[in-house]
Amino acid sequence: MSAASEAAGSARSPALRAIEAGLWFVVAALFVVRVTPPLRAAIGWGAGAGDKPAVTFAMLSGGALPLEQLRGQVVLVNFWATWCPPCRAEMPNFQAFYDATRTEGFTIVGVSMDAASPQEVAGFLRDHGITYPVAMASEPVVAAFGGVNDYPTSFLIDRLGRVRYTVRGIFSPQVLHAAVDSLLAERS
Repeated sequence: MSAASEAAGSARSPALRAIEAGLWFVVAALFVVRVTPPLRAAIGWGAGAGDKPAVTFAMLSGGALPLEQLRGQVVLVNFWATWCPPCRAEMPNFQAFYDATRTEGFTIVGVSMDAASPQEVAGFLRDHGITYPVAMASEPVVAAFGGVNDYPTSFLIDRLGRVRYTVRGIFSPQVLHAAVDSLLAERS
């Protein structure tokens, strides 16, 4: 550090230094809030019995799918939208993981938050090679998961139907694999 920049730094008022420290604290807190859930999911730390959402999905393929019907499987419920770049980025990884593990007791339910018609969402899925089950969002579904305001948001549910992890933002493939493998290894 040069003498001039060192002198300029020491010449700042205590109020400016306090504001700067406060801003750094906010940045650090936001970082921790965004990074902690995926890290917890990856290492299994803090996993406990969460809520057991009582919800029925209105599937794009037709019909209804009660979450209760998936009990015994590890379920990833992913809230997404066709216009959301991070959502679109994680979907191919979800598809590949779904293809590789669905016979082992893992499934995905995508929940489209789009205002578009179900036909438009189905066209998007077809164009992007997404074959895992997808539902259209409804107020009761969103409410059952405590409200969803960030996209993507994913909930990883254990074999007993309990929400074990919540990840806002992209659920990286490595973290998803570690968390799902951990939950699949658990015996009810």
